[in-house]
Amino acid sequence: MSDLFDYKGYSGSIEYSAPDDVMYGKVLGIRSLLSYEGDSIKKLRKDFEEVVDEYLADCTNEGVEPEKPYKGSFNVRVTPELHRSLAIYSASHGQTLNSTVEEAIKQFVTV
Repeated sequence: MSDLFDYKGYSGSIEYSAPDDVMYGKVLGIRSLLSYEGDSIKKLRKDFEEVVDEYLADCTNEGVEPEKPYKGSFNVRVTPELHRSLAIYSASHGQTLNSTVEEAIKQFVTV
């Protein structure tokens, strides 16, 4: 998936269902399920933005903090051997395990 909508710090997917002949998507990076649909990109984007606005308004009305997408932490499971290698590499380079993993991810993914 290379195309995403962005609005007020939230990202949304752009999908197409051929059997239903409808475009749809969901807000990414949060636990709440916020979905939208439309029969054109313009309408899909409009519905995406309305869903985000409604979500933020509902949070305000209920006195709860809206979920922040991609807060910067996640769990990764690796083999014990890789964990050991990363820990040794980090220690020998005067880095924390987190900074080593972050450095490796930056080399793999452009931000």
